[in-house]
This record gives sequence, structure tokens and C-alpha cells, in this order.
Amino acid sequence: MLKSILVPVRGDGMAATVLAHAAQLAKQHGAQVNVVHCRVQPNDLLPQGVPLNDFARKVMLEQAVELANRQEDHLRGILHHLAREFGLSEDGGEAGIATCTFAEEPGRMADVVRHAGRLTDLIVLPKPQRENNLGPTSLKSALYGAGRPVLICPGQLQPDATFAQHVAVGWNGSLPAARAVASSLDIVHAAQRVSILTGGKLQPHGPTSEELAAYYAIRGITAEIVHFDGKDPATALLATCKSIGASLLVTGAYSHSHETEMLFGGNTQRIVDGTEMPVLMAH
Repeated sequence: MLKSILVPVRGDGMAATVLAHAAQLAKQHGAQVNVVHCRVQPNDLLPQGVPLNDFARKVMLEQAVELANRQEDHLRGILHHLAREFGLSEDGGEAGIATCTFAEEPGRMADVVRHAGRLTDLIVLPKPQRENNLGPTSLKSALYGAGRPVLICPGQLQPDATFAQHVAVGWNGSLPAARAVASSLDIVHAAQRVSILTGGKLQPHGPTSEELAAYYAIRGITAEIVHFDGKDPATALLATCKSIGASLLVTGAYSHSHETEMLFGGNTQRIVDGTEMPVLMAH
């Protein structure tokens, strides 16, 4: 059951995007959104490679703490406002009502994701910005360190009423794809339309798209099968999602190691880099 959604945030301007997507799912499933602000450690704000005497270090650490406190207060105010705007209750409320909690954890976002993510049903992250080296480590930490499914939200995209109503499931019979299917059953079950997208070769011993459709059928989910072609499966998959009007893509992540895909440019990395729609991934 989708009942706990983790939204780790920092001062990167993406809080509204990720919280909006999490809130939409929370309202559909009566879930709790747990927002965790990843607070920078004061030592990380000190200039690197610059020798400091004890007095200068003490003064700069005090200033860093004060700055972090101001940032925390400012961000918490924004998050409370966004929670109200997106229809989340902060009062606990009754069962089945979408709620929101706020907490602060010191440390790097990847470490916070690894710790807080292991006891959650879904982690919501902004699309990584590889050009700024912002986000890839957090995504890796969520998939490998926490072992949980991840919803990737691109750009400043705000979800509308169509979000997760037409779910496309990328299927190649792989173990990560099977885990993505299992992790998204609640979301797929709540959708108005489900499309299984398949193209290229199945993984060895991998179930067919027809077998996946049968798996869904015994759970009360009707899914159509859509075949696609293309030399680049990732690009073809995203293009097919767009052509059929899907509003969420469910797919496995990193059939090979993350390092191998980063080095050689695997399908997962091309999906992450190229997507303009929300993508739910599991490894």
C-alpha cells in the first residue's frame, strides 16, 4: 500500500515541484508525505583550502550556524505554505486523509535519503541536473542505498488532474522492471488507463508483455500492449509515451551497475536525462 512518501528537500528551488507531485499521489491514496530538509553542516560552509586560526574559525562557524538557521526558518515557512496550497493536512487528521510532516536532518542529501528512505513506500526527487552535478548521487542513494522506488520530477513541471491517470509501463522482462511493476501496483491500480510499452529483446528468462498483462488482469487492472521500435530504446520509449499521451512512466532502473551505465551511457541514464514527464523507477 502507498501510505508513506518521502520528500527530501534542500535550497535548490525544486521543493514546490517535488512536493506538488507527492501531494497529488498522497491525496489519491490517503498517504502521508514526510518532508525532510537536508541541512548543510556548518563545517561544509567554511572555505576549503584556506588556513584559519581558531578565532576566525569560531566566528565563521557561528555565522554559518546563524545562516543555516535563517535558511531553515525560511524554507520551513515556504513548505508550510505549499502544504496548504496542495491540500495536505498537518494536523494528523483521520484515516484516509492526505497528511504532511516536516523534519530536519543534518548532512548531505544522499545520506539523508539513505537513512530516511528505507522505511518509506516512495521517494520523490527532482530530475538530476548532471550539468551542475546536482542530484545523481541522491538518485543512486535512493535506488541502491535505500532500495526504494523513486519518482523523478522534471524541471518546474506541476502536476495537473491527468497526472498518473494514464500510466505507461516500460517492460523488457528484467528484474528491475519486475520490481518497478511490484512497487507501483497501487498507483497503476488507481489509473484510468494502463499501457505496457515493449520493444527490442526481452531479458533472458524474462516474462513477456502478455504475461505482464495477465499479471495485471488477476489484480483487476486492464492493460493494453503497445509495441515500439527504435535503435535507441530509451528515446523510443519516451517518444511512445508522448505519442500515446501517458502522464507517468514506470520503468526499471540500471539493469547493469550504476557506474557502468554512467560510464557507457545506458538506457536508464538516457531516460533520466531526456524525460519531460514524471518517471517512477525501481532497481
